[in-house]
Amino acid sequence: MSTEVLDAPAPVLNRRLPAHPVVAIVGATGAVGVELLESLTSRDFPVAELRLLASARSAGTRLSFRGRDHVVQELTEDSFRGVDLALFSAGASISRKYGPIAVAAGAIVVDNSSAFRMAPEVPLVVPEVNAAAMAAHSGIIANPNCVAAILTVALAPLAQETRIRRLNVATYQAASGAGAAAMEELRQATAAYLDGQPFTPKVLPHPYAFNFFSHNAAVDPDSGYNGEEEKVVAETRRILGRPDLPVGITCIRVPVLRAHGMAVSIEFDAPVSVERARQLLGVAPGLRLVDDRVGNHFPMPVEASGQDAVLVGRIREDLGDPTGNSLALFVVGDQLLKGAALNAVQIAEALL
Repeated sequence: MSTEVLDAPAPVLNRRLPAHPVVAIVGATGAVGVELLESLTSRDFPVAELRLLASARSAGTRLSFRGRDHVVQELTEDSFRGVDLALFSAGASISRKYGPIAVAAGAIVVDNSSAFRMAPEVPLVVPEVNAAAMAAHSGIIANPNCVAAILTVALAPLAQETRIRRLNVATYQAASGAGAAAMEELRQATAAYLDGQPFTPKVLPHPYAFNFFSHNAAVDPDSGYNGEEEKVVAETRRILGRPDLPVGITCIRVPVLRAHGMAVSIEFDAPVSVERARQLLGVAPGLRLVDDRVGNHFPMPVEASGQDAVLVGRIREDLGDPTGNSLALFVVGDQLLKGAALNAVQIAEALL
C-alpha cells in the first residue's frame, strides 16, 4: 500500500476555521457530495458562502442548499481563492492534485478519498475516537475508509475499558460504497430480476440482485486479501493508535443500498462482561444500542440508513474463545453518513 507524502508546511497546532467559513465541496454532484450538503444543512453548519465544484461534465448542474439553488462550477486550480474549508469527495487522483493547491490557497482540506489516509503527517480522524489527532495538521485531515470509521466508533468505548488483543471482522457492504452508479445498478438489476428479464452488470463484476460476493477491490495474488480489506486493517490500527493490532477480515458486497454491516469478534486482555459492554456502548457518542434478545431485534441496514448514529447490538460472549476474554457483536452504519459525509462535517465542526 502506497503512502502519500505531502510537500506541505509544517504542522500548525490548533489551526482553526473562522466562525463562518467559506466552504467548497469538491465532487458536489456525487453520492457523497450530495450527502455533504445534507449534513451541512441538518447540522446547521455556519456556512458564510458555498462553492460547489465538480468536473467540466457536471459544471452547470444546479443543487439546492438551504432553499437556494447553487450552480456547480468546474474545478480548476483557481477554485480555492478565499476558501476556508474544502470538503473533497472526488477520488484519490483529484485529491492528490488539488488538495495541496487548496491548502496553498489558505483552506483546510477534509479529504474523503484514500489519497492521504496513511501519510504520517496527515491526521486520520473519527471525532468520537481520536479527535485530538487533528490538533496538529498541515492543512489536510483525512476521512477514513467507511468500514474503519463505522467500526472504530463501536470499538472505542470498549478499547478504553480494556485493551483489545485481537479483532476478527466480516463485513456486509452496501452498494453506496461503490458510488451512485452501483446503487443505480442494484435498483435496475433487482427490477430486471423480479420481471424475469436478463441484466448484464456494468459497474460491478457480478450479478448484484439477490446475490453477494467478495468485495470488488483488486485482490493481492500473494496474500489473497483485497484492497478494501487492507485499507480497513491499516486504518483501524491507525485510528485506534495500535499499529500492531492483529486484525482478521473478510469484506463482502451485499445487495443493500447504503448501510454497511459488520460482524465483529473482539478478544481483550481481560474479560469484559456482556452487561458492562452494553453499559459502555449504550452511552458512547455516535452509537445507538439496538440489542433486544427477546424481540430478536438487532442492528439492520433498513434502520441505519439515513441515520447519523451507528447501531450496535447482538452483544454476546464469543463461544469460540475458551478463555472468556472475547465478545461478539454486530454493527451497522450508514456508509454515506458516518462512513463519509457526516464524519467529514463532524471534523469541520471540531475545527470551528
